[in-house]
Amino acid sequence: MGVLINNLLESFRIAVRALKVNKSRAILTTLGIVIGILAVATTMTVSTGLANNFKESISAVGSDVLYVSRIPWIITGDFFRYRNRPRIDYKQCEKLAQSMKHTRATNPSTGTARNVKFRSQVLENVIVIGTTDKQMMVSSGVPEHGRFFSATDVQNKKFVCVIGTEIREGLFGDLDPLQKDIKIGRHSFRVIGVMEKQGSGGFFGGPNFDKRIMIPITSFTKAYGSVNREFTIAVKAPSHEAMEDFRYELVGEMRKIRKLGPTEEDNFSINSMDSLMNAYNNVMGVVILIGFIVTSVSLFVGGIGVMNIMLVSVTERTREIGIRKAVGARRKMILMEFLFESCCLCLVGGLIGLLFSYGVAALIDKHVMPASVSLPVILAAILVSFAVGITSGFLPALRASRLNPIDALQYE
Repeated sequence: MGVLINNLLESFRIAVRALKVNKSRAILTTLGIVIGILAVATTMTVSTGLANNFKESISAVGSDVLYVSRIPWIITGDFFRYRNRPRIDYKQCEKLAQSMKHTRATNPSTGTARNVKFRSQVLENVIVIGTTDKQMMVSSGVPEHGRFFSATDVQNKKFVCVIGTEIREGLFGDLDPLQKDIKIGRHSFRVIGVMEKQGSGGFFGGPNFDKRIMIPITSFTKAYGSVNREFTIAVKAPSHEAMEDFRYELVGEMRKIRKLGPTEEDNFSINSMDSLMNAYNNVMGVVILIGFIVTSVSLFVGGIGVMNIMLVSVTERTREIGIRKAVGARRKMILMEFLFESCCLCLVGGLIGLLFSYGVAALIDKHVMPASVSLPVILAAILVSFAVGITSGFLPALRASRLNPIDALQYE
């Protein structure tokens, strides 16, 4: 074992010495690996950042909540079949709330877009959500300042509202928004709470939860009407384990409320966070696959460059190889020497690529979305660099190890 270790160390020293002799060539050779590893690390970093961004954006949906709507969140097939479904109105929301016995909360909601004004500040096309006090039970978002509206506010049709962080920043700046009156369309509402920052759908076009206003649903119908409104019903399951059975119960109750016959198909949709996650995984699976195909091409080109330089190195050092074999160097030691040289080239290129990826991740984190180079990314980059080094250096190393010492000594 000691002899083997000494031989490996000697091969490593010879490989490093050979790289130092041809510094310019070594630097140029590593550029292909630098670009390939940078592409790999950036792809993994961006995909992880997108996953975290998406999960954060849908966290307010609730993992144990089912949403009843006219059109599914993820549309497959003929869109017009869904578009022609009858709307879910407020009376159906009330009937479902009365008929569902095992739910922890039933929360109807609807929305509209209105201009919002405070003094001289105006925000256009702000999403206004009419909901109930049960919103706190079906959503993970909570007020950061003030309070959410109560059942009494809903029952008495109080003109109060809870705003998102972007609404607060856009309308009030450094002012305290609590107990201030704002105009939502033509109606005045008093701000009683500011929601904590929840994030937006980012690249996936999801709702921006920080740029919306919530008001009691009774106040909403009073101010903006309920005719031709699209209502969604959030229903909280008794537990995560009972989700499937609860879904069947919910479908049955909705079919009764919508007066559907046994042979008629559902004219409503049951949505959940799982459907969003499945759609995300399908889309991102394709995106990541394409990304890795592109990065694989970069690494392949870089590996070809390393192999080419190693073949040139073998040719240049043919006489040296012959001398070493003549004085007793074994085939495996020659093989290990050139493999070490190839791996050193690729590992150096990989480390440089990782350093550049830190800079790219910092730019993404600052200007686009939260992103950082994680430990799995570092390990993957090192392993990929090592694998490319072994693959690219094997044929040149094998060629060097098989040289005939007599022919090698005669080489000029």
